[in-house]
Amino acid sequence: MCDTHTTDPVDEPYGTDRHRPRKPAEARRTVERVVTACRGTHGPTWCDAGALSDAVLVASELTTNAILHGGGVTDFRVDVVGPEVRLSVSDRSRELPVAVPRTDPQGRRRVGGRGWPIVCRLARDVRVADLPSGGKCITVVVPLS
Repeated sequence: MCDTHTTDPVDEPYGTDRHRPRKPAEARRTVERVVTACRGTHGPTWCDAGALSDAVLVASELTTNAILHGGGVTDFRVDVVGPEVRLSVSDRSRELPVAVPRTDPQGRRRVGGRGWPIVCRLARDVRVADLPSGGKCITVVVPLS
């Protein structure tokens, strides 16, 4: 699953997994498995524990949002490309993700609404695309070093 390639590492994934997690824990385990398998190929300094934790958290947040707000995960992909992981999560909704204010108009704390800001803080190259069959795909890149 984690071959080294002679082509440009930006374009060619080292490791890939594609399935549909039904729970955020399944998404987290998939990211850990794919990145850990690639870590062995590239040496112990290739990916630090904090970077892996960031990637796992981003996958968890994207999956949670797809389940709670997007009608469920319709596709999930993890690609390790060079020193980063690319995560793609698709769902059934065309609604764009939003950051929810921490308090309601009466000043009471709201539950939730922190996932999208976490994703935007930890990931780079965040893209949201409409899917031809309906729904959307959110693709992000998380540095692994």
